[in-house]
Formats: sequence, structure tokens, C-alpha cells
Amino acid sequence: MTRYLLAFGLATLALAGCHQGTEQAPGTLEYDRITLPAPAAERIVAVHVRAGEPVKAGQPLLDLDTAHTQASLDAARAEVKHQQEVLAESVAGPRREDIARARAMLAAAEAQARNAQSYLERLQRVAQRDKDAVAASDLDRARASAQDARGQADAARAALDQLLHGTRIEQLAQARAAVDAARAQADALRVTLDKLHVVAPRNGRIDDVPYRLGDQAPVGAPLAIELVGDRPYARVYVPVAMRAQLKVGSAVQVHVQGRDRPLAGHVRLLHDEPVFTPYYALSGDDATRLSYLAEVALDRPADLPAGLPVHVTAVRP
Repeated sequence: MTRYLLAFGLATLALAGCHQGTEQAPGTLEYDRITLPAPAAERIVAVHVRAGEPVKAGQPLLDLDTAHTQASLDAARAEVKHQQEVLAESVAGPRREDIARARAMLAAAEAQARNAQSYLERLQRVAQRDKDAVAASDLDRARASAQDARGQADAARAALDQLLHGTRIEQLAQARAAVDAARAQADALRVTLDKLHVVAPRNGRIDDVPYRLGDQAPVGAPLAIELVGDRPYARVYVPVAMRAQLKVGSAVQVHVQGRDRPLAGHVRLLHDEPVFTPYYALSGDDATRLSYLAEVALDRPADLPAGLPVHVTAVRP
């Protein structure tokens, strides 16, 4: 009798050891998420989908008010046209009429300079014959007028030379740069205008539409969140005792709550740095243990909702 009791006790201990050695990594099913941010702080004028609805790539999701962005784009296109005309004017150079006017102004300035110089010379001759006949102040004024006339003639000659030499290379480069900047601004606004019609980037399922019709979301706020991919993956927390058994590529079994049979999968991501065990995995002594965040990809497509509780076990060789 004692022998049977001893054998039974050893068998019970062995089974308990086997049960304790079967480590599990708890977690949840997840899908890859795509967040579609608001490109501009505009009012939502149309919502075409709801949470949970399947969508195809390119399918309209929401529409934002385009009035403000369209007006900005029109102004940017007008600025492009303006800068193009400025560039064309710089390339064409001065008009013949402008050159003719500059020549006429130079001729008038030179004639005035000659007249002022002649008047100065006459006063100087009179003063040489009779010092009392011409006041010193008159000579000073005549001398100043002659210098001023020569300066105006020099300025008119420089203005004519500038027209004859045409537009500088640096000015042409600046005009071309201004055209390129205006075009870039218009292109950026055109892209923003296209983004105001929010479409699905991939096939998937809408997880959430945080804002409603009439809302005005700030720039960068999520307008829609899409779940993509033909299968979910398991985000699990690997306990320390199980960490040595796994590496990227290791085969595992994913046990989904509500399904009798486990799903085959493999580890696609396994962090080296530990994290604290999540609240739903805490029990007893496990509360003081660290776990390693991991992602497990399913080997076959599975139509399962996100958020289902799962636990992962290693496939022993």
C-alpha cells in the first residue's frame, strides 16, 4: 500500500512539473493600423464610411471643405503667372522706346551741362578783366550749377549704358528661382487639395472614424483609422522562463479564446529589452516578473476580429 502511495505521489509531482513547464505568452490579436491624418484644419463636409466597414483601396472615406485651400491654390497659380511674366521681361531686356528716352535724357543733360559750363566761363572772363564787376557769390553759384549739370549728365549716361547692356545674369537667375518657388508653392497646395478628399490607401477595414460630420479636426489629427492585411498578428508578452525558447522565426501555436484548435504561427519580432508584464497577465508570483514584447504572425489568413485574447505556446522540437 505504501509503495502504491509513493508511486502515485511521484506521478503527481511529474505531472505538476510538466504543467508548470508549459509556459504561455498572453496577449491580444491585432492588425496593422494605418492612420489618416487631417492635412488641413478644415470642416468635414461628408463622411462615407463607418467603423467596422470593409473598404477597398481608393474608396472615398471623408471629404473636407475645399473652399479655403482652393482659393489659396488659385492665388498661388496667379503668382506663378506673375513671376513668369517678370522672368520673360527680364529675358527680353529693355524696350527700344526706353533706350530712346534714355538717349534723349542724356542729350538734354549734356546740353544743360554745356550751357552751365559756358556761363561759368563767361563770368570767369569778366572777373579777370574787372574783379569788381562779378560778385564772388555769383561765381560760386555758377561753379556749383556747372558741377551739378555734369553730375546729371553722368547719371543719364550710366542709365543709358545699363539699358544697353541688358539684364544681368544674376537677375535672370533670381527671376527663375522666383518662378520655381511659386510653382513649388502651387504644387504643395494642389497636393493638399487632393488630400482633402480622404481615400483608403489599401484594402482593409475601418477601425474608427473619430470625428463626425461638421467637425473641424486640427492638422495632424486622425480622421480615420484603417486595419489592413489579410490576417491579424498576436502581440504577446513572453515571460522570462519562455524567452530562451524563442527567437525570430520560431514556430509557435496561437491559442485564440473561443476556438478549439490553435493556429500555427511564427515569431516575427522579439524585443531584447524586457517590459513590465501587462495587467491581464498578472497572477501570483508573475506580478514581479518581467516579460518581453513579441509579435507573432499567423501562417495562414484568418478572419478574426482585433482585440481577442490569445496565448502563445512554443512548439517543442
